[in-house]
Amino acid sequence: MKKIYLIMAIVITFTTNINAEAPQFVKASKTPILLQDGKNKNWCPVCGMSLKMFYKTSHAIETKDGKKLHFCSIRCLVNKFDKNSKVSVVDAKTEKMIDAKKAYYVIGSKVQGTMAMVSKLAFEKEQDAKEFQVIYGGEIVDFKKAFEMAKKSLEADNKKRMKKITKKMIPMGKKIYTKKCNNINVSKLDTVSDIKTYIVENKICKNLNPKQLHATALYLNSTKSVTAKNRPISVTKDEKCPVCGMFVYKYPVWATQIHFNNNDKPNHYSFDGVKDMMKFYLEPKKYNQDNLKITKLLVTNYYTNEAIDAKKAFFVMGSDVFGPMGHELIPFSTLDEAENFVKDHNGKSIITFDKITIKMVFDLDK
Repeated sequence: MKKIYLIMAIVITFTTNINAEAPQFVKASKTPILLQDGKNKNWCPVCGMSLKMFYKTSHAIETKDGKKLHFCSIRCLVNKFDKNSKVSVVDAKTEKMIDAKKAYYVIGSKVQGTMAMVSKLAFEKEQDAKEFQVIYGGEIVDFKKAFEMAKKSLEADNKKRMKKITKKMIPMGKKIYTKKCNNINVSKLDTVSDIKTYIVENKICKNLNPKQLHATALYLNSTKSVTAKNRPISVTKDEKCPVCGMFVYKYPVWATQIHFNNNDKPNHYSFDGVKDMMKFYLEPKKYNQDNLKITKLLVTNYYTNEAIDAKKAFFVMGSDVFGPMGHELIPFSTLDEAENFVKDHNGKSIITFDKITIKMVFDLDK
């Protein structure tokens, strides 16, 4: 009988302190403590999600130079984490910031995961973690184990996220932007968080709830405005990528082209990213084009939206920025541009055109 009363007490304690409905479970019930500075402090610097909405799974780091960043989840933390960084996490019960490396994580509970298929919630006290586990299940681990699990599942989680963004969020954002917003040029706004801040501060859209704002920012980020002075790649509305079949004009910031002569007449193929263009270029026999007389290869500079010579470009691999088809080779005109992008977006390497192999290209799909 005492055991039954103990379990009932635990249930009452947790349902009082934490909303038990999975979709709302991780939302801040108090005023959140947001550690990062600047105009974008309300949003995750990696994915742009609201930190208040996903506060109970949020993590923060302080870098060597004193810069503070606050992420919606351990999944987004993985993209920016350095082993020498000081890392904090929100106690899911008290909503206080605590030392993540001393926390007790409950992995794989019934609560919905944030930016991941498997949920990860932290507690300062082991007893609190155990009481939570009684109600919602899961496994109790330390920060090191939780981080390793988040890193291991990153690729699968990213694919699922991109599928949702491409098929649901971006189309939703396009409708909202068309109906409720004034025109905006986002070519100089680097991240989803930058776009959200600009929309709010300049009152670009009318009466958007947090979900609508996020969808609109995702849409604008995927179709950054291209100005004529930047000499963009010209794509007509009927051009489809010969590799994946997508309409290329929908993604102007990612457009690439292979130009060639066909019976002494100029022609071209357009692609929705460098990745698909390189699949075509490196294995033309797959597309019955092994005798193509190529005259030039064009890619789009990520920062300027300018058409540049692919063979003179610098490409960043393994960043936290995704194209229409997921992970991409992201092109820049100069090494300085590529290096700055690597610092801002956790890029893994910079390569030149002649170093791109078919294995590299297909590994981006994994």
